[in-house]
Amino acid sequence: MHKREFLKVASLAGLAAMADPKGLFAAENKKALLAEKAPFTLPALSYATDALEPYIDKMTMEIHHDKHHAAYVKNLNDALKGSPLEGLELEQILAKVTAKEAAIRNNGGGHYNHSLFWTLLGAQKTTPSAKLSAAINASFGSFEAFQTKFNDAAKTQFGSGWAWLIVKKDGKLAVINTPNQDNPLMTELVKETGKPILALDVWEHAYYLKYQNKRPDYVAAFWNVINWNEVEKLYDAAKK
Repeated sequence: MHKREFLKVASLAGLAAMADPKGLFAAENKKALLAEKAPFTLPALSYATDALEPYIDKMTMEIHHDKHHAAYVKNLNDALKGSPLEGLELEQILAKVTAKEAAIRNNGGGHYNHSLFWTLLGAQKTTPSAKLSAAINASFGSFEAFQTKFNDAAKTQFGSGWAWLIVKKDGKLAVINTPNQDNPLMTELVKETGKPILALDVWEHAYYLKYQNKRPDYVAAFWNVINWNEVEKLYDAAKK
């Protein structure tokens, strides 16, 4: 690339970053992730690893993203080689994977779940919009009732897993939890499926450095770093 071309590309990239300083292109990134085909890649964070402190510490973010998530990506690419699922988009893989394909199930779920999780976190304090609040109230009675239900799903998930807020086929919201790296897109594996719009990782590696065995404290801290703007974008996309 010539120097002039390089400077032009760098300038455009800088303008894009200035126009979207808080990673509000996350919904578009998620669409790209679902349409991505192997070999899959580790998505970059849209914020610094210390941006979520004091709620999620820098070292946890570095290990969680750079080590754990990177391992899921590598293992997924390896597991797909020669598989009937090789060459499919990630969403197609998740919809088709079965219990017999354990490596693809675990690592495909791990890649998707974490890629989504990073976009749902943000350093800037946000709150649910009136539209999203109305949907939550319609499904759960109140935001407080929803929060309690979500917290219970996260705290009572035995061992490793995830808590989810999903949009079901009928358009209503529901809270579920899943073990390990399963997620609501795995129609062959999960009892209650839907489009995930909020997710919380309750594997110990997500919180143990800071919270040790106090998962409820980690769950409570999570509410301080939710990117509700991104949740609403996912809700709008799921309702279409």
